[in-house]
Amino acid sequence: MKRFTFFILMLAATVHTVFGQREAKAQAILDKTAAAYQKAGGIAITFGGTQQGTLLLKESCFYLDCAGIKSWFDGKTQWSYAQTDEVTLSTPSPEEIQSVNPYALITSYKTKFNYRYIGSKNRNGKQGQEVLLTPRQTGDVKSITLTVSAAYEPLYIGISLSNGETQEFNITSYQTNRNLSISDFRFDKKKYPNAEVIDLR
Repeated sequence: MKRFTFFILMLAATVHTVFGQREAKAQAILDKTAAAYQKAGGIAITFGGTQQGTLLLKESCFYLDCAGIKSWFDGKTQWSYAQTDEVTLSTPSPEEIQSVNPYALITSYKTKFNYRYIGSKNRNGKQGQEVLLTPRQTGDVKSITLTVSAAYEPLYIGISLSNGETQEFNITSYQTNRNLSISDFRFDKKKYPNAEVIDLR
């Protein structure tokens, strides 16, 4: 009995060590990805997968063009423009930003997610390191799978939702050091003169 108990304790300790190592490796990958993101300046991304689109990023700002909807966010206000010639202004919560801009997880993983290293994975013909993130609080997102390249640039983001659906983003182009200004992240009324503005702030 003592031998059996000792075996169980050793097995538990081994499993705990393995998971600890996976967590430490995942954090190292996420830390380096976040650092690379901060150093990248303006970023221009094209992606496919569940949907196709383009994404511009700089610090906390983003512009997203996907599925017939364009969204601008300047760090405080979000504009959402649909083909119905309506633009909605709002002050989104961090959770709402996460649902629109999957790259928000790069700056929120330390406080809002648990994470562990999965292993190496080939995405779009490129070898990368894969991390699984699970929210610490129950919500619409069940888990997020992030695959990054050797340069710590995202290759793939998969978002599993609590309703069973999965949204996949395969990064087909990732350009850094783009010259982006704050105007790139704000709705320009002059370009959409017929748009009806709906202010929900």
